[in-house]
Amino acid sequence: MHAITIPEPGGPEALVWAEVPDPVPGEGEVLVEVVASGVNRADLLQRQGYYDPPPGASPYPGLECSGRITALGAGVAGWAVGDEVCALLSGGGYAEKVAVPAGQLLPVPQGVDLVTAAALPEVTTTVWSNAFMIAHLRPGETLLVHGGASGIGTMAIQLAKAVGATVAVTAGSPEKLARCAELGADILIDYRKQDFVDELRRATGGSGADVILDIIGAKYLDRNVRALAVNGRLAIIGLQGGVKGELNLATLLNKRAAVTATSLRRRPLGEKASIVAAVREHVWPLIETGRVQPIVDRRIALPEAPEAHRVVAASGHVGKVLLLNG
Repeated sequence: MHAITIPEPGGPEALVWAEVPDPVPGEGEVLVEVVASGVNRADLLQRQGYYDPPPGASPYPGLECSGRITALGAGVAGWAVGDEVCALLSGGGYAEKVAVPAGQLLPVPQGVDLVTAAALPEVTTTVWSNAFMIAHLRPGETLLVHGGASGIGTMAIQLAKAVGATVAVTAGSPEKLARCAELGADILIDYRKQDFVDELRRATGGSGADVILDIIGAKYLDRNVRALAVNGRLAIIGLQGGVKGELNLATLLNKRAAVTATSLRRRPLGEKASIVAAVREHVWPLIETGRVQPIVDRRIALPEAPEAHRVVAASGHVGKVLLLNG
């Protein structure tokens, strides 16, 4: 088969379309013929040499895909050759074929085409596991989403609105904020011109956010804690703004607040399967009724992955960028 390889870490040009050995599904795995793959910022980090795949995972980038099952490994039940699926991956999505643990498979939701389904696994599992399973966002609470126009952000807005929360977002342009508003965001903050702590306090009558979903990390750590409401929960899921920051523990104590930080890629198979099962139970019905939709900015041919990485790095997109195989 062919896959996007990374012979040496570097810029987008480090991604090389090459012929590689076909994967073989192991026990509990299926082989998926890839139709489309989602591009995530973790892929950019891997390309740069900062985020290696976990032991035993495919060396190729790609944390989600959609396609058709072509073979079943030993012990797989509930799936059949020919099934159309999308999948959460530890790697290998930028390829013509990928071996996937059966517990990380999802059926393509009714009303969603097979290509577009590639935009769903990573964002739905990330948002549901962090905002709902860990931070326990509840109806009537306020969620602040940094990067509201990103793939994560566009999904978080919709899911939070679907459960009855108020949603605040930060984004870097009026156009992106307008798109967030179309998806249901209630409080729109231009982080280039406004201080999100002040704007959030003003919009919430001084209380702040009950839950913050943060992709920035260190740069926003202190301000995020200040923006939390009493009993608020900060969920850190990205480090675009650095890895080391100072935290005023007195503020955290006074607010009786909590800070968590998680990633999906290195979690044990059982944990991933539990998250995927929860997404299938809670999120898939919302997608199939049209209350929640995958947001895709553009589609680019898989061999042109370097261009897709340039688009994502420039942050000029809204929603997901997909790579098409064939």
